[in-house]
Parts: sequence; C-alpha cells; structure tokens
Amino acid sequence: MLNRRILRVKAFKVLYAYAENPDLSLKEVLASLELSAEATRDLYLYMLAVVPALTAEAAKRVEAARGKFNPTEEDLNPNLKFVNNGVSALLEKDPDFLRLIEKKKFSWEQQDAFIHNLYETLKTREYYTAYMADEKSSLAADAALWKEIFANEFEDDEALSAILEDSSIHWADELPYVLNTCINSMDEIARTGRWSFPPLYQSDILTARGKTGVDSDRDFVRSLVTATYGRLKEYDALIAGSVSKWDRDRLYTTDIVLIAMGLAEAETFPAIPVRVTINEYVEISKYYSTPKSHGFVNGLLDRLVKERMAQGIINKSL
Repeated sequence: MLNRRILRVKAFKVLYAYAENPDLSLKEVLASLELSAEATRDLYLYMLAVVPALTAEAAKRVEAARGKFNPTEEDLNPNLKFVNNGVSALLEKDPDFLRLIEKKKFSWEQQDAFIHNLYETLKTREYYTAYMADEKSSLAADAALWKEIFANEFEDDEALSAILEDSSIHWADELPYVLNTCINSMDEIARTGRWSFPPLYQSDILTARGKTGVDSDRDFVRSLVTATYGRLKEYDALIAGSVSKWDRDRLYTTDIVLIAMGLAEAETFPAIPVRVTINEYVEISKYYSTPKSHGFVNGLLDRLVKERMAQGIINKSL
C-alpha cells in the first residue's frame, strides 16, 4: 500500500518532530513512524466504510419516500440499482472487512449530516444519473460508479477535511493517496469479485504477487530514519557551514531535515541513484516547506552530495 514517496514523507514528519524536540529517543521516533504508517491504512478502511454508509442512506430515503402520506408512483416503485449495488453488499458480508471496522471502531453514524449531503450531491452528478439509467446491472458497473465517487467527491470537501482532522492527527494530508488506494480496490473487486485488505507496504504487495528480490520498504524507511536521526547534528553543521552567514540565518528546519535526509539516503542506500534521491526531497519540499525551498534544497543537496562523492563518503555515480 505505502510506496517509497509517501514513506519518505512520513520519515520527514517524524524527523522534523525530532529536530524540533531533540529529547525524543530513536525508539520514540521509530514508534511514531510505525503509528503513522498504520494510520494511512486506517484511513483507507474509514473511507471504504463510506460505501455501506452511503448505500444505507439511499435505502433510508427509499423507505421514507414509500411512507409518505401521498406517495408518487416513483416513490412506490423506486429505482433500487444503487441501493442494491454489489460493492456494498460484498463489503457488508466480508468477515475481514467487518472485523477490522469493528476492531477500529470506525463508523459514519455520527457524521450523518455529511453522508446526507454527500448523497444529495451524488444525485446531481451526470455519472450517477447515467449509472441509474442503465438497466443492466453488474458488479463491474457498481465498482466503476464507486471509482467515480472516490475520484470526484472527497478530496476538496471542507466538511470531510474537518472530520478527518478531528479524528486523527495523522490523516490531515493523507486523503489523496488513500482515495487512490480505494479506487484500486474497486478495480480489484471488479476483477476478482472479492475484497482483500492491502498489505501495509508496496514491497509486500509485490512479494505476494510472486516477484523475487524485492527490497523491504519497511526496512528502507526505518533505516532512513535511523541513519538521519544518528547524523542530524553532523548534517546540520555541514549545511550551516556550506551557506553564507546571511543564508544561515534564514535556514528553515524543514529544509535542514530534507537535506539531511537526502544525504543520509545517498550514503546509506548504494542501489538508489543519487538523482532519484535528490528529486524525491525536492518534490517533498514543494509541499512541506517555503515556496523557494525546492530550489534551495535542490542546489545545496546536489552540491553536498557531489562533495561527499569526491571525498569517497558516497560511493556511487549520479
């Protein structure tokens, strides 16, 4: 589930916390990393639980319409295609899904206003109207509808952002990645007719598919954090000594941590090309530092890596 880009982000966050609070032990930092990794998969489960919650909302509306004092013909004979969608039925009968949801105590019942508004919005969408108008029914079509919902209805929703922020400190900026994972699960359901809980790390998925010689992503991110943690003061001094006094006074902790991580990665993982490492931390700086940081991180990290290559500290080519 978690690829190396998001693992680098998680490593950055726990190392930034350490830079701000040097009393944190390595054990505490690694524990925070593990918690953060699991939290992403928790958010995936929470968002997937929208499927039965929204389906139940639609069923509730159907029953309410039937109970009107003067129901219309449409009220009495509603289109039940969405109410009976196969994806919701599959998840509601899946013992693993139900066990995990119960274990995590995830429920959308307290967010009934959000689910209500989501359904109202959904009914206005052209893709939903087209789905309901198609007389043919199939699990693949149901999964395709949910792909549209996950792709279009959540990412920029302020109400959902508030819900996630209140639910977990780890969920603030995880939603886009998780929604993509939900979409992948819809593809799997359409293809196989079943849901499976994704392994936590991308390398575990590849290994399960039979690919050999896959390096562990969990080992990668733990080694990255451990290496950076152990050398952060050394790298901090190196970075400060590599810029002018004027620039040194303007250094941001985010930039220092990102450059330190880039140096640690370049020194610790000989199989990862230097350019890949630099590009990764430049990309992260675009989202987690100042508007001009990506240029600073790119330039200084590139220079320091080349210097350490010349010194024989980093033994690989660009």
